[in-house]
Amino acid sequence: MTRRNLIAAQLVAVLFCFTALPGQTQAARNAQGPAAEADDASLHMLLLDIGDLIDLRVFDTPELSGKLRVDEHGQITLPIGGAVEVKGLTAGQARQAIENIFREQHILRDPHVEVFVLEYATQGVTVGGEVKLPGVYPWAAKHSVEDFITLAGGVTPSASKTVTLNRQHGEQVVTFPLSNSPQSAVASDVEIEPGDRIIVARAGVVYVVGDVGRPGGYLIESKETITVLQALALAQGMNKTAKYDAKLIRSTPAGRKESDLPLKKILANQGNDPKLQDGDILFVPVSGGKQWADKGLTSILQMAVGVVIYGRL
Repeated sequence: MTRRNLIAAQLVAVLFCFTALPGQTQAARNAQGPAAEADDASLHMLLLDIGDLIDLRVFDTPELSGKLRVDEHGQITLPIGGAVEVKGLTAGQARQAIENIFREQHILRDPHVEVFVLEYATQGVTVGGEVKLPGVYPWAAKHSVEDFITLAGGVTPSASKTVTLNRQHGEQVVTFPLSNSPQSAVASDVEIEPGDRIIVARAGVVYVVGDVGRPGGYLIESKETITVLQALALAQGMNKTAKYDAKLIRSTPAGRKESDLPLKKILANQGNDPKLQDGDILFVPVSGGKQWADKGLTSILQMAVGVVIYGRL
């Protein structure tokens, strides 16, 4: 064999190896068996529809890859190969349809295609409860609970630290904390699926107004309780000019009810420390100040309107 023939034979062997690679990759994929098929089914169980955005990746052929939107006819248009009907298909079925096009049109002899759905336009995620912009938002891949709450403008001042996630598939309900604690990592790790509902619960609010260090509304979780002394502590205590004859305003089925609170006895541990409820208003007047001591129910309610809402740390 001459030197020229030897070089030619080596080149043919190299080319054969490279053309066999895609087939080997496909064979390796098939060798993964039922486990791989189960994973694929769980990731692509939803059907494509108009407006969905997919990421098409063709092995070793970037010119055929790209992000494609399903048009009004339920089709995507390949960079080479024309239109492919994908509406009503899963991502896995769309992958097979695209591979068939490449084979039938002799674009690729043994194509290896991957299809990832980036957005399900018709399978939105509902974000409700105590968020600033409640509504339905398009699902996007690899978005967490906190991502969708951010899309909804963030939480309102009266939001609690509890978020409920209602799964569309299997009717699974997951409740977890949303806060700056280490447990908040849960909200970052939970990936959202199309059709999920995210509900931010409302926290209870107790108002402390009048002659205290920091008048305002203080959040309490639904399962927590807070007493009069604890509320005063959150409000940085009574000022030196405060009067001990406080008032408690509470909403009842019959309307607003006003009652006296003997703070002097409560502070001296000579009286019960009442538990407060959501919406209660604790009013501490100024000692000797007629304009404060004579405050009626309407005036106290007006004082509670518009005060700063403080979250409990």
